[in-house]
Amino acid sequence: MTTKELKGIYFGAYFFEELDGGWLQAFQYTKEQMDYFKKASDFWYDRCMASTAKTLEFTTEAGCISFEYKFLWKGSEDSFELAVNNQITDIRYVKDLKEEGKLEWELTPGKKNVIIYLPSDATVVIRNCQINAAFTPAKKNEKVLWLGDSITQGFGPLRSACTYVSVANRLLNYDIINQGIGGYVYDKKSLLKMPGYNPDKIIVSLGTNQFGCETMTDIEEYYQALIALYGKTIPILCISPLWRGDVPDGIPTLGKFCENVKKIAGSYSNVKVVDGFTLVPHLLEYYLDKLHPNALGCEIYGRNLVEEIKKINF
Repeated sequence: MTTKELKGIYFGAYFFEELDGGWLQAFQYTKEQMDYFKKASDFWYDRCMASTAKTLEFTTEAGCISFEYKFLWKGSEDSFELAVNNQITDIRYVKDLKEEGKLEWELTPGKKNVIIYLPSDATVVIRNCQINAAFTPAKKNEKVLWLGDSITQGFGPLRSACTYVSVANRLLNYDIINQGIGGYVYDKKSLLKMPGYNPDKIIVSLGTNQFGCETMTDIEEYYQALIALYGKTIPILCISPLWRGDVPDGIPTLGKFCENVKKIAGSYSNVKVVDGFTLVPHLLEYYLDKLHPNALGCEIYGRNLVEEIKKINF
């Protein structure tokens, strides 16, 4: 497969760079945005280049696919995963893999839709992708820019195909760029123009990292900047923060913060709001660490979010 062909089945990237040795790296932020993160926080900078929500997606009758991979950075150790006709059929955990190697999958006979999920919380480059039959890139629905923090990036389930974004998108089939980043907040400074990229919709899921703030200025300025950048007609969805079990004494504060977020976002005519408190059960069994939903919590989150999206016609 040529690099051009690989790019054709590689989803979730804003742009690509070809590195020495034939490695292909995909990025979801502009260079200007990444420069901002580099100056602002090493934690954010490492994660802004992760393989978050990036996939290889195609239709084929092939019996085998393979590629070489290399890790440039690791956060939590989640997985590479294979889905055939939206059914997860194989998981390769990062903890069991070498820093550099080759992955190969045998595929079921006949025509099928294939998705390979790259690790959400690691930076992976790939090369020498081979499919032993003709293939067609997946056809996607609307282009969606997804903005958020670690939950949106994919930390919690420790499974790249089980993040709430992955769960929801198997049903929605959006063409997404996921700009979720661990530890992130409502920060207008990262809202910079992405030349050549014009999303059809935007989803914002932020706030859990700053619910104790004294004022709502950051949230107000964030939505002002977002609307100024993308206009007053593009559909935007605000998901208010989820319930969290690590601050039981702070739940009233969190609840008040969420109500203010919904009020600010909902004041714009092109912004619809989903109450995050309704998306995941308020039980620790659904969370990895009382804050980040685990695989079960993300499954419920993703499916409930899809139902809300359909209900409000977003």
